Amino acid sequence: MTSTSTSFRLVATTGTHRGDRAYQQDQVTILPHARTKGCLLAVVADGMGGKSGGRKAADQVILTAKQLFERYSATHDLPEQFLKQLAEEAHLMIKLTAISSEEEPHSTLAAFIVSPDRSACIAHIGDSRVYHFSGADMVFRTTDHSYVQRLINEGQITEEEANTHPQSNLLTGCLGSQTDPPLCLKHITCLHPGDTLLACSDGLWHYFTPKELGAIVHTLPPREAAEMLVAKARHRARGGGDNLSLALVRVED
Repeated sequence: MTSTSTSFRLVATTGTHRGDRAYQQDQVTILPHARTKGCLLAVVADGMGGKSGGRKAADQVILTAKQLFERYSATHDLPEQFLKQLAEEAHLMIKLTAISSEEEPHSTLAAFIVSPDRSACIAHIGDSRVYHFSGADMVFRTTDHSYVQRLINEGQITEEEANTHPQSNLLTGCLGSQTDPPLCLKHITCLHPGDTLLACSDGLWHYFTPKELGAIVHTLPPREAAEMLVAKARHRARGGGDNLSLALVRVED
């Protein structure tokens, strides 16, 4: 997808794969704004909670995002407030789904809005991540709401050890939980040509270092980069891979 403006364009793509799981519980979307060029929303949701519960939770995140973004005004509404509302309403809907379906659906959230002035706002809950690259260099990435991230923060384990920790999939915050989800927001003042935003589930980032991710998204066109990331993650999973998904947006002149 290409969205043009007076000074830049956004080239975007998504990628998803069931991995080696029986069910696909990841959901991903990129939504160009219907009325404003140079504005888009990207969302990745990694559902959890049984074969159907996780998918229901991820579906609720995407549905809520679409409904809210239809009413979003890029000139009057604050992206931070929009992303906060998205998290709150998706969280509520997932909890209502749990009551009606007698399941325990949960979901992560990794999302960002790019605005016509080339600013961006990032939001995340759980262990799905958003990366910001300038060329091949990582400028920023979200910090997981997970047990192993807490151990990293406390200096008990390293990033490398976290990848093979037996409790690496244990989250400390997510949508649909009994407690309010720990939403984190990040504002980017200005994206420059050559910058890339990448939202992805842990089924993808688990198999890459930031340096590898940066090299791929910088060297290849977005669609080819997405295809390579999915292919490499599948190869490195060696038959034991999780669902994976990504949303990639590059700023070009």
